[in-house]
Formats: sequence, structure tokens, C-alpha cells
Amino acid sequence: MSEAPHVAITGAAGYIGSRVVHELQREHSDWTVTALDNFYLGDVRSVGDVPIEHVDIRHREDLEEHLAGADVVLHLAAISGVDDCEENPDRAYEVNVQGTENVAWFCRKSGAALAFPFSMAVVGDPEEFPITVDLERDPLNWYGRTKVLNEGAIGWYADGAFPAHQFMIANLYGRHEVGDRTVSKGTVINFFVDRALSEEPLTVYEPGTQARNYVHVKDVARAFLRSTERLVEQRDAGETGVEKYEIATDEDPGVRSVAETVREIAREERGLDPEVKLVENPRGGETLVDQFPVDTAAARERLDWEPRESVEDSIRTLLRE
Repeated sequence: MSEAPHVAITGAAGYIGSRVVHELQREHSDWTVTALDNFYLGDVRSVGDVPIEHVDIRHREDLEEHLAGADVVLHLAAISGVDDCEENPDRAYEVNVQGTENVAWFCRKSGAALAFPFSMAVVGDPEEFPITVDLERDPLNWYGRTKVLNEGAIGWYADGAFPAHQFMIANLYGRHEVGDRTVSKGTVINFFVDRALSEEPLTVYEPGTQARNYVHVKDVARAFLRSTERLVEQRDAGETGVEKYEIATDEDPGVRSVAETVREIAREERGLDPEVKLVENPRGGETLVDQFPVDTAAARERLDWEPRESVEDSIRTLLRE
């Protein structure tokens, strides 16, 4: 490729997307970055000198006009909450399924490479460990089902047409800065920290032993950066088809254990002593395994990626702010 790459990011105003734009600017200031979002949840309007343009991925012609010229598309736009997908299934279908196919169809026509996260939700309640991208798909909720549909469709679109990376991402946590503002999301660790700071009980859904693998938003954004760099090379080499990666850590505690860690650090850092309270679980379709180890060898070896953040350090930092 003779010119500097052009990278487009959908969902660029969101929790992960805004950090990805930041990473691209920091590491590749000569690259062209196009940032798109419909501001359904994300409300960042610019990152550095990159404005975020209003585009709804459900509107294919408008989407393709804004993606024109992109060498790589990082497709992060989605209805990502389990509850949101259950309460608004039509919107989840239109955005997650049809919108993603619109992006993939653009890539098939243009040859642009594609990176896409399809979530741990696709494996449901696993019986084999460690978790890998090769496990059987058995989602427990509508959010997970939309991601399974996305995963399969991208494979068909990419075949013989463009290189694609698909990420099975663990549970997110942490915050990051965009200019003078903090970008966060109500993930379980962030939720517990906010409750502790408000001196409210840390409510844990029964049974409390259900494990999750946790990965920091900054580490996920770096994975997309490494992915983009590899995809540029693969596109230039004429490669096509899908590679799949597990983006996770070696930290997979039970939810109650996480709450207890927040409580302990809140005592040390703030002199707070929030109650850890076990409450009835209002959710159906939730993974309840008491371990969640993930094999991340592929990302470490092929993307040269490894997590840098830790749950305990992040909790401590959040409670010191």
C-alpha cells in the first residue's frame, strides 16, 4: 500500500470505540481515521482531532458513503447490553444483524478488511475449559444469538473477498479518558466501585459463585490496534477469510469474590465498609459456571498482544480518584 492506511470505526463514540480512536491516533498519527456513530448510547463527539460523524449502520447507502475509501473497518457499533436486547429485540436485530451485514457487504464489495467483536455470550454456559473460539455455540440470550448470526455471516462474506478478525471478548471493566472527560460503562466491576463510593450495598446476584473473565477496556482497545496493523498487512498480501481470537486475561473470579475485593480495597483506600449483599437473580439466560479460564495464546502469538491491566490495580485506581 503506497499511501498511509485509512481506518474507519463504527461505534466510535462508545466505551471501546472512543479508546480505539485514541490508540490509532497515538500510534499512527499519519493514518486517516474516520469515526462513525449514531449516538444511541455513546456521546463522545470527537477524539483528539477526529470528529465523530453521525451515521446509522442500518442505513446502508449512507453507511457506504461514509466508509468509502477505508482499507480497514473496525465494526464496534452494536446494541450490546443483554437487557437492552431483550427489551428491544427488533432494534437489536436491525442493528446487530442487519447493520453488521451492511458493514460486511461493504467490505466484500470494496475489499476492505474487517475486525468485529462477537463476545463470550456465544458460548452460553460452557462445559469445556479453557474457553476457546472453537467451542460449540450455545447462546443463552438474544444478545448472544445476534452475535452468533454475525459471526457466521462475516465468515461467508469474507471468504475469497477480504481478511477479517473476530474477537471473543471477556467481560469489560475500567475507565479511560478522552480529552477532559471520563468514559465508562456500567459493567460489574465499575458498578461495584460506584456503589462503594456511594456507600451503598454491593448487590450480588445469586448464587454469587458465577465466574466471569475480566479484561480492561484499554487492553481491548490495544487488541484492536494490533488487529488493524495485521489486517493492513494481510489486505496488502491479498489474504482473505477469518481469523478468530480470544481477548481475555487469566483473571476469572466469582462475582461475590469481586465484590469482596472492592469492599477490602474501599476500606484501605477510603475507610469505607460497604455491605456485600446476595440478592435474588432477576435474570434468566445467564452463565453460572464457577470458573471461566480462557486460552489467549492466539492473540499473544499472532497479534503480539497481552493484557497489561489487572482487576485489583484498576479497582484501587478507581477508588483513589
